[in-house]
Amino acid sequence: MSSESEVLARVQSGVGRLTLNRPKALHALNRAMCDAMIEALLAWRDDEAVKSILIDHAGERGFCAGGDIRMIAESGAGDASEARAFFDTEYKLNNLLFDYPKPVTALVDGIVMGGGVGISEPADVRIATERTTYAMPETGIGLFPDVGGGWFLPRLPGQTGVWLALTGARLKAADTVFLGIHTHYLPSDALEAFRAILAADPAHPIDVADGLETDAGEPPIEPHLPAIDRLFAFDTVEEIFAALEDDGSDWAMAQLATLRTKSPQSLKVTLRQLRTGATLDTFADNMAKEYALGGRVVRTHDFQEGVRAVIVDKDNTPNWSPAELSGVSDADLDRLFAPLPADEAWRPLP
Repeated sequence: MSSESEVLARVQSGVGRLTLNRPKALHALNRAMCDAMIEALLAWRDDEAVKSILIDHAGERGFCAGGDIRMIAESGAGDASEARAFFDTEYKLNNLLFDYPKPVTALVDGIVMGGGVGISEPADVRIATERTTYAMPETGIGLFPDVGGGWFLPRLPGQTGVWLALTGARLKAADTVFLGIHTHYLPSDALEAFRAILAADPAHPIDVADGLETDAGEPPIEPHLPAIDRLFAFDTVEEIFAALEDDGSDWAMAQLATLRTKSPQSLKVTLRQLRTGATLDTFADNMAKEYALGGRVVRTHDFQEGVRAVIVDKDNTPNWSPAELSGVSDADLDRLFAPLPADEAWRPLP
């Protein structure tokens, strides 16, 4: 096993351990990394020597900052075939983790965004530390919170998932544990103890985490929950904007100012995605919908422009088109959300 591998996969004391090892890119996922994790997880699924799975990262920085957005944008500028192949593989990995028959633990010790959320949210035990920063910032680059966001976000308390998805708000561990995004809080200097105790009891990571967890502190989000539930409860983005404006509080005005910087198309796509995802029966159904949607959204002006402004040129002044919510019609959304023909549809691994 080369330490140069972008994913280190090995079995240690009954634990199948997947360590993300692409530190220069904050462990952002590419297709080869997803393939490597799938291969290991399939090999361990029926291996009686493997009692549970542990996902962590090498080095000090990050957990996983997302997916390979530059590649996705370059592919989307053409026929999007490489982007679709990446989504197909990444979503197969997300779904494999979601349905995995053995306990999965994710040590979310650092930045966790986009693709990092996709490989940690399906885990049974999700441990945050003082270094954790969680966000789904996709509306700021013309995308939408994929990798299962349509399933997980609307199932958070009240309207918090809608608020997170639309604003791209960044949360620290006190909030993520309070909202149930993460299951436990451990200071980062306790992670080695967690790994050591897990090695002695590899089948019961939740008991190990329960025994070590400490208090993450007061959640800053808590006082705002009534406002979030009231102001983000609508089924159109226009109504959310109007409610924030009518509310007029400093907090509401700050949310509105943030939302006005986001892609109008992305805001409308994301709200529909979450309202639809809330009604679905299975995670795989959600992933099939996100796959159909993702292959189209990456070819739109706003995704190309968002990646240019935020990731390539870094001028952070995207020129959204349409520039106003009113320019994004229901017919536009219907086209983006249309199901794929059966022979092109996403399917989970057997």
